[in-house]
Amino acid sequence: MSERGAARRRIGAVLISLAVLASTVRFGPPALLHGFGLHPEPEPRSFDLAGRRALIVATNQHVLGDTGKATGVASSELTAPYYEFLDAGMEVDVASVRGGRIPVDPQTLLWLIRSPYDDRALADPVLQEKIASSRKVGDLDFTRYDVVFLAGGWGAAYDLGYSDELGAGISAANAAGKVVGGVCHGALGLLRARTPDGRPLVEGRRLTAVTDKQVQELGVDVTPQHPETELRRAGAAFESRTAFRDFFASHVVVDGNLVTGQNQNSGAGTAQKMMEQLAAPASRAS
Repeated sequence: MSERGAARRRIGAVLISLAVLASTVRFGPPALLHGFGLHPEPEPRSFDLAGRRALIVATNQHVLGDTGKATGVASSELTAPYYEFLDAGMEVDVASVRGGRIPVDPQTLLWLIRSPYDDRALADPVLQEKIASSRKVGDLDFTRYDVVFLAGGWGAAYDLGYSDELGAGISAANAAGKVVGGVCHGALGLLRARTPDGRPLVEGRRLTAVTDKQVQELGVDVTPQHPETELRRAGAAFESRTAFRDFFASHVVVDGNLVTGQNQNSGAGTAQKMMEQLAAPASRAS
């Protein structure tokens, strides 16, 4: 082979290597993370729930304490249930503790980790308006909804578990036999809810939420409440799954009308289990 031909082959090999590297940087990491368990593909399910109503509640907290770091709802923990409910024919409202803008944690919208539900939401002016002008939980009658879903994210640790209005709404929904629950830090919104006889709603109930292990692994320990710790303290029968990093784990627990998901990977599965309970009310017990 001539020196000119060898040089061309070397140049060609370099160009191919650069193209492969660029493709890996652009497409490889999300696929790799997906393979580890991030945002698993939900099982295809078909529900016909036209005429039913769902309420998704999220945080108003936009910063991690006094760190100055932006936070809010974990995007897929709102978008996944929203589109699962919407595609089943349900009317879906979005609310927050104070009403108004729901901040979305910018880290959860990075191309490396965002989900297809997030991509759909970014191009959806209807949902964007609901997020920008969410309804206030204190203004709502929770018993008018068939499903109440509590979205998580680090911001939820600052307000969902402290809201008496949210606790009262969840209490009323539970007493009326509605399906209630949520994912990750969203489960903190169950803490102030009570059963009709005055006991903590979560007492003795099987449920899941983000684990203390995941909080420690991600190094975000500045939040005032950690779901596993708080829910166990309230008497819940806490369950979870683990992985080499719990960020990649996923788990959904159904206990009567209470349906909870472990973390950001469990949003779609939790919504589907909630709709399954709604479609088979005879199997529920509040």
